[in-house]
Amino acid sequence: MKYSKATNYALHTMVHLTLEPKGQTISMEQLASMQDLSPTYLSKILTKLVKAGLIESVPGAKGGYSISRRAQDISFLDVIEAVEGQSVLFNCAFDHDESECLIERVMIEAEGNMKKELAGRTIQSIAEQIEKRHCHETKKEK
Repeated sequence: MKYSKATNYALHTMVHLTLEPKGQTISMEQLASMQDLSPTYLSKILTKLVKAGLIESVPGAKGGYSISRRAQDISFLDVIEAVEGQSVLFNCAFDHDESECLIERVMIEAEGNMKKELAGRTIQSIAEQIEKRHCHETKKEK
């Protein structure tokens, strides 16, 4: 199983936005530059995150993007589903009653476990780890 690059960039974008001071926005150009992406490509990802209600877009010269909810309320699963959708990862290849496909049952259970794990991991937890690292590295430099 593999997630798209868009999901990778969306997760990184969410962490960048979380690290910004509350009430501050980041322009699409800044976000694209941080990840070495084209603004056009990132724009498509940002549109999906806005539609999912994870971030908001502030128009105008001083506008940009910011998270729209508390970072501790945004899970990895929220971001992944905003970009990838909510479709199942596995469907039985044979046309018979679902209850008879034992392979599909195993796969659905595994997918459920993965979703549960991703739902329990928040963007905030990663942002906090990054802040701790940065703080630790700053102390080393002094």
